[in-house]
Amino acid sequence: MGNKTTLLLLLFVLCHGVATTTMAFHDDEGGDKKSPKSLFLMSNSTRVFKTDAGEMRVLKSHGGRIFYRHMHIGFISMEPKSLFVPQYLDSNLIIFIRRGEAKLGFIYDDELAERRLKTGDLYMIPSGSAFYLVNIGEGQRLHVICSIDPSTSLGLETFQSFYIGGGANSHSVLSGFEPAILETAFNESRTVVEEIFSKELDGPIMFVDDSHAPSLWTKFLQLKKDDKEQQLKKMMQDQEEDEEEKQTSRSWRKLLETVFGKVNEKIENKDTAGSPASYNLYDDKKADFKNAYGWSKALHGGEYPPLSEPDIGVLLVKLSAGSMLAPHVNPISDEYTIVLSGYGELHIGYPNGSRAMKTKIKQGDVFVVPRYFPFCQVASRDGPLEFFGFSTSARKNKPQFLAGAASLLRTLMGPELSAAFGVSEDTLRRAVDAQHEAVILPSAWAAPPENAGKLKMEEEPNAIRSFANDVVMDVF
Repeated sequence: MGNKTTLLLLLFVLCHGVATTTMAFHDDEGGDKKSPKSLFLMSNSTRVFKTDAGEMRVLKSHGGRIFYRHMHIGFISMEPKSLFVPQYLDSNLIIFIRRGEAKLGFIYDDELAERRLKTGDLYMIPSGSAFYLVNIGEGQRLHVICSIDPSTSLGLETFQSFYIGGGANSHSVLSGFEPAILETAFNESRTVVEEIFSKELDGPIMFVDDSHAPSLWTKFLQLKKDDKEQQLKKMMQDQEEDEEEKQTSRSWRKLLETVFGKVNEKIENKDTAGSPASYNLYDDKKADFKNAYGWSKALHGGEYPPLSEPDIGVLLVKLSAGSMLAPHVNPISDEYTIVLSGYGELHIGYPNGSRAMKTKIKQGDVFVVPRYFPFCQVASRDGPLEFFGFSTSARKNKPQFLAGAASLLRTLMGPELSAAFGVSEDTLRRAVDAQHEAVILPSAWAAPPENAGKLKMEEEPNAIRSFANDVVMDVF
């Protein structure tokens, strides 16, 4: 009886939450109901920058009180032997290596740390922490999906990069200081500091090998080791700095020394400076649920502590052909999801019981589902559907399933529930108990047909805009 009372209380809380969400949904636009497309689908990407060596696109989070927290989704594509120049952001950044190998260098506790990342690896970079990224895959593009947490941002743009070694505006953040300031800070002549900090650079992502046009960084790489070290000492030396400034200088020196090392040399994670290890979703994480129809993984802060700082969780789900992730509700977080492969359908319901949206989804599509909203995903009959995403809470996710062997309806079964549905308890029990599978269900009858990828959204006149044909989305 106690368990049933607790579940009824939980159901009441969920109903109250979705009712409040519904009111906010209508109030956000002065009483005008938003279209499903503008509410759930993240379809308008912004190109942050593009160079010959790579590019970055960002999907900006929707506004409005309906969402628990806002999050932007970024896509980074880098050519072989390219560098995402040293920088720091005003936002927390979680990177997921979709494809390729990378060397990540960053400042951790005032020391330089470096990590070798491979497909499936996750890493969290706190706001304000200097980092760089190098594509070390032999002849392979590097593709990265990232969450950008705007909770710490300046609020000027989607996010703000502060480039240390040049960037979108072809200048280092240090270029904003007068030559006299830089002369004093680096204890170097004006000629040298102007040569370093006023050069035209190649943008945020640049090549760092001999097969492309020389740049400031490639020219530096061509120097002999002793010449490199001497140049670095000139750049970073300041004999009159106090002890705190010396520590900072040493950190920056280590950052530059590592960047200017051989890009394609083997990285063994030897110099990690005590930094947290990366986490591989494919190798390190066991499925939280698995049956003949698919599996699901949800990574929380208790399993990977770095996620606790930005308070963000991660999910990865794979549905076999024709299967369905049962209708469910997330009571603690929004979900921002990217379709990695395959296609199928996304069904979302409004809190009042009406259908919010039924739409075809395919590789490259991005969508968000607010907490409390019931939804499910269905894989097409001719292939599996895999999707990856971020949730807006690092707490252990406990989705409430509304159908299947592990559903709330089974647990709540009794005269109170049958009365709410207006049927006898026996009738309701037979209907609820008919499904013997839990969480991921066999549903060939409900799966979209083989040409599902060509169909348009039922509730909207326009199809989801996919990035599958964009350069950055060849990650998929």
